[in-house]
Amino acid sequence: MAVLGCSAGYAGALFGATSYFKNHPDGRSLVAYIAAIVPALLIIGIFVAIGRYLVEERDEFVRMLMIRQTLVASGLALSLATLWGFLESFRLAPHVDAYWFAIVWFGGLGLGACINRFTLGREA
Repeated sequence: MAVLGCSAGYAGALFGATSYFKNHPDGRSLVAYIAAIVPALLIIGIFVAIGRYLVEERDEFVRMLMIRQTLVASGLALSLATLWGFLESFRLAPHVDAYWFAIVWFGGLGLGACINRFTLGREA
């Protein structure tokens, strides 16, 4: 439920921030910082909710499945961030906004679920 709430809040906050910056392109006000930070805080809330789920899950097998998914997601996102960071620092790749690595992490959860399905016959 927390993930759903954070996701809905994120969609609204991102829409609001995008609208704000479209109408105030040169603003560096307190409102601008808040508009930019709130969507990030809601994504962080999803990470916290997943962490709390892992701590509170009583079924050890289901917890292990979710941990495998998060390990795949973390390995994928961190590896891609590291690779791209080196390419970018040596001017071999264009700049990519860092929030994309959170999106890669969420995609990695799906990849981890597929790996669980193919190797263990079940996803979390």
